[in-house]
Amino acid sequence: MTTLRTRRVTTARLTQQITEARTEGEAVVFVHGNVSSSTFWHSTLSTLPDRYRPLAVDLRGFGGTDPLPVDATRGLRDHADDLAALLTALGVERAHLVGWSMGGGVVLQYLRDHPAAVLSATLVSPVSPYGFGGTHGVDGTLNSEDGAGSGGGTANPDFVRRLAESDRGEDSPTSPRSVLTSCYVKPPLRPADEDAYVESMLATRLGDDHYPGDSRPSSAWPGIAPGTRGVLNSMAPIHFRVDDLHLVDPRPPVLWIRGEDDIIVSDTSMFDLAHLGSIGAVPGWDGTPAQPMIAQTRHVLDRYAAAGGAVREVAVPGAGHAVHLERPEEFGKALLEVLSA
Repeated sequence: MTTLRTRRVTTARLTQQITEARTEGEAVVFVHGNVSSSTFWHSTLSTLPDRYRPLAVDLRGFGGTDPLPVDATRGLRDHADDLAALLTALGVERAHLVGWSMGGGVVLQYLRDHPAAVLSATLVSPVSPYGFGGTHGVDGTLNSEDGAGSGGGTANPDFVRRLAESDRGEDSPTSPRSVLTSCYVKPPLRPADEDAYVESMLATRLGDDHYPGDSRPSSAWPGIAPGTRGVLNSMAPIHFRVDDLHLVDPRPPVLWIRGEDDIIVSDTSMFDLAHLGSIGAVPGWDGTPAQPMIAQTRHVLDRYAAAGGAVREVAVPGAGHAVHLERPEEFGKALLEVLSA
């Protein structure tokens, strides 16, 4: 079995923690999602053939990386720029990038800013190219000019409280363990490394500069607009938008892989206040449409393909948000195909 090594790497921007399987070969860089860390990639790192150099990074404020504040007005560019600084420090000029959930958005931003440095891009249940919450239509039209319905104020306060209290139980549906087993993966699956994943979630730095971020009131439903600091605001549609991906040059191959039963990134997301309003879970719903997250991603990638980029979409039946944990063999097969394209 491959022995994984975890170390901290000093870069021009901050010191970042990485976990790697080896230090030689073609670099494959794994980027985790929100309220998680590189731990969620550990089982994947050991599966790649020796010709590859797999490594997973902790983003700022997660895992063992420096908890520098997140400037949400830059969208996901703080994370993308951190990633660029890491690869420079490691002497990696070009790499395959694999991003899960929020990490998929980081990969999209990195591809937008540094296309020549990307050998391939794999998006695993990625956040929409138009951010999370507050938009409608395949082109990501804002529901309100201030981004109402997205950002730091949309987090479940009880979930944030339980993170702060290091709740390791599952007595509440908002405990980190319950969120892991009911939202990150599709029940009744219980991940083999469940305790390690819970500890990874609990390592998330909290507050206005981190998770969930600040917020401000809005006159538009549901009365909450994004602030300028922290993680959720960095994915608000007024700050993060990658709608011109088809213009990059060169256009490396893209794999989009997702679980068909994902309830986090979905056209009917259980984390989108507009969808929750439509089913009566958030009061006062005014008819604001749910964000079509899957349709939006497909729209952007279809334009990328029409411009000459190779795109493959893989929808895995019966899988949820963390398809790489739920269906590792199917995920690994699709990943190896794009790595060798």
